[in-house]
Amino acid sequence: MQTSSATIIIADDHPLFRGALKQALAFGGQETAIVEAGSLEEARKAAEAHPDADLMMLDLTMPGVSGLSGLMMMRAEFPAIPVAVVSATDDAATIRRALDLGASGFISKSSGIDDIRAAIAAVLDGGVYAPPGYEAGRDQDNEIDALIGRLKTLTPQQTRVLGMIGEGLLNKQIAYELGVSEATVKAHVSAILLKLDVDSRTQAVIQIGKIGAALPQAN
Repeated sequence: MQTSSATIIIADDHPLFRGALKQALAFGGQETAIVEAGSLEEARKAAEAHPDADLMMLDLTMPGVSGLSGLMMMRAEFPAIPVAVVSATDDAATIRRALDLGASGFISKSSGIDDIRAAIAAVLDGGVYAPPGYEAGRDQDNEIDALIGRLKTLTPQQTRVLGMIGEGLLNKQIAYELGVSEATVKAHVSAILLKLDVDSRTQAVIQIGKIGAALPQAN
């Protein structure tokens, strides 16, 4: 490891699994400050409180997260914090899409502690980690891949605006949250609709929903 200490945010709604991740982090003689979050909103607050965090470990199925859209929003809002996705859904398509949307690593919840530690070490050292045996193959859902390609053309601010639209906020509310004018928000919305090739805010929200719905349901 390149650093002697690290701050890591564990965002998962299962206390037992958070405990398992904390155990995995206790290695290598490195001092690690652990910040726990049980929902996307708590993860946001943790990131705001710890903007210099070395890593966020993000579950895809906790409250407030709609599949990969949660990853997309966190990467837009806190681009300086590397995010490793932690998920029980670990098919090749989900792994590749998570990496395409900016994840620095993908950790399957079925991984052994050594693999989890290897993933954490790789990301803390500035690398990108994929599970052993993962091969980026051809996906069957070309529509979702095309949508991800369009989403990647959004600027960080446009991605944040899109997320707020998905939460049901009006332009005036978005402007207040972002500290910009309502005219600026309207310009962002127009750009978002153009880039996503849709005609309305409702259709844009539907596109976001597809990112979550694309994930197979793990038991």
